Amino acid sequence: MTNITKSAFQIKRNTKRLIFRVLSHIILTLGAITMLMPFFWMLTTSFKDISEVFIMPPKWFGARLVWENYLQISSRFDYFAYFMNSIKVSVWVVFFQLLTSSMAGYVFARLNFIFKNQMFVLYLSTMMVPMHVIIIPNFIQMSFYGLVNTLWSLMIPPMVSAFGTFLMRQFFLTIPRDLDEAAKIDGCTPPGIFLRICLPMAGSTLATLAIFSFMGIWNDYFTPLIYISNAIHYTLPLGLASMKGMYATDWPVLMAATCVSILPVLIAFLVAQDAFVKGVMLSGLKE
Repeated sequence: MTNITKSAFQIKRNTKRLIFRVLSHIILTLGAITMLMPFFWMLTTSFKDISEVFIMPPKWFGARLVWENYLQISSRFDYFAYFMNSIKVSVWVVFFQLLTSSMAGYVFARLNFIFKNQMFVLYLSTMMVPMHVIIIPNFIQMSFYGLVNTLWSLMIPPMVSAFGTFLMRQFFLTIPRDLDEAAKIDGCTPPGIFLRICLPMAGSTLATLAIFSFMGIWNDYFTPLIYISNAIHYTLPLGLASMKGMYATDWPVLMAATCVSILPVLIAFLVAQDAFVKGVMLSGLKE
């Protein structure tokens, strides 16, 4: 009788687990579909004729695939220049954020000096200051150096990142101290330990930081809007906004340009997907 009761209880518990998992997957699937619908609508609109965009009732697909929308992007707008400006700014910022964040993270995690923890807390407190508060002082500073309306105004301020420093510090804390001691016995200096031991082990975290940084800079609209007024220096977000006319907008062409603009971010994530997931998991293991 006891075995029968245990067996019935086990079956009931397994049934509850199965129902919970099925419901969880259904909810997550519905959420994923809801998130993907705007992107799918953007993609299908990029292949429609302009007369089919606002028809009622709306249709997902047009009468035919209008490939010419993608060919009209560069013919009507200086899209390639916008694209290259975004590439220049994003690559520059990602490179220097990886450089400065990895070095600062190593210093805060592995080296001992006076007021280290206090300085780190003070540095992290800058993350709590809204960017709208510091945009005017930054603009005045860039104007003083004559960098307003140039790409340098978008490339210099974000070269350092408090979030990136925090992320790298969290990873460097997970590396055993015994490696440092063994390296010091062999005559390795702190810069040598950083370059030869710690940095090669931080590939996943660096990939995570690179993706976060690249996505933030690539999709930034507010900062270029403040600093850039000359269309020659427009980044993609500003360029896409300029494609919207005051009285009329060619929505299929605009959606085609938007689809092309998200490809670099999508490719970067797909290439570094495994390292990204691993980096997020490893960066917060130890405090």
